[in-house]
Amino acid sequence: MAEPAGGATRRIELRLHKPWFALYAGVRPTLVIEGRGQPVQWGVGTWQVAADRPVNLGIFLFNRVWRFGQAEFTLRPEHSSALLYRAPALPFRHGRLQLKSDD
Repeated sequence: MAEPAGGATRRIELRLHKPWFALYAGVRPTLVIEGRGQPVQWGVGTWQVAADRPVNLGIFLFNRVWRFGQAEFTLRPEHSSALLYRAPALPFRHGRLQLKSDD
């Protein structure tokens, strides 16, 4: 990903978790950072974002018919750099995007 325009940057870690029992198959998440979407894989990935201002993150799933599993989070400079996305088991529910705890 290209470096954010101007200012300091930081790397964030995003863990994308799909439930072991989901009523959909072959669906990959799409990550949206500041309005720019990009397809991503399930598991752990890192992205570069601005470190000195809030950054809007969103994730959704698309099964060629409709979008589902939407979740949004505004990452602020004081937040940790690790996030967790939990996809829904049913293809009409919302997902959860939150700061990852250190447990």
